Amino acid sequence: MVDNRYATALVIGSVLSLLASVYLSVAVGTQHWYQYRSEPVSNDDNNGSHLIQLRTAFKGDEVNEKSYSDALLQLNGTLGLWWRCILVPQSTHWYKQPDSKMVTECEAFTLPQQFEIKYRSPGNSSSEEDLLRTYLWRCRFLFPLVSLGLVFLGALTGVCACLCRSITPTLFVGLLHLLAGLCSLATVCCFLAGIDLLHTAANLNERNTSLGWSLYLALISSPLQMMAAALFIWAARSHRKNYTRMIAYRVA
Repeated sequence: MVDNRYATALVIGSVLSLLASVYLSVAVGTQHWYQYRSEPVSNDDNNGSHLIQLRTAFKGDEVNEKSYSDALLQLNGTLGLWWRCILVPQSTHWYKQPDSKMVTECEAFTLPQQFEIKYRSPGNSSSEEDLLRTYLWRCRFLFPLVSLGLVFLGALTGVCACLCRSITPTLFVGLLHLLAGLCSLATVCCFLAGIDLLHTAANLNERNTSLGWSLYLALISSPLQMMAAALFIWAARSHRKNYTRMIAYRVA
């Protein structure tokens, strides 16, 4: 039998774990991690061709880092772990079209792009490799997947513990959630550090930039996972101590 205090801790921990998983999943699937703010590009004779060039350079699987970074900076872009988006007129022509409707165009990062090598001069493959940015880019993609995988493994362990009517595996579940919380926090840190290094390497003007709500969701998921881990570990250790004392009392 499990004491009501421990059962309550397990229920609250499970709810926190579920909320953290939902928040992290939404954050991974959306593009509002980092937002750029710039003046709208007018679709007139002077800027029409430049707009088309930015729009073309932004698309495609073979686009280089410098090209889509410039487009994000100049076209009110938003950047995520899997997506990059820009805000452009619905119809771009060389002639002036007043009051053109603005639409959001998004491109997904392909799997090869997630593991591509970064260079000291972004977009220039002839320059020296930037190992720090390369591994930060890869880690900010891998860490949230690892975090969700650890939570899923913890959930399976918890189900097995319920079937076996044992609270002992809960300690392992707590440790898994603790590692998941650290991975979620590392995701945010790697993303922000990578963005800062990219701006420095590319000499990009960072004015009118802000953190998006997707990043805050990922950031919130980390303490939720750690609180769930603390509840699971406390319940497992406290129940084990009480059980040991009870056995010792019966033997005595």
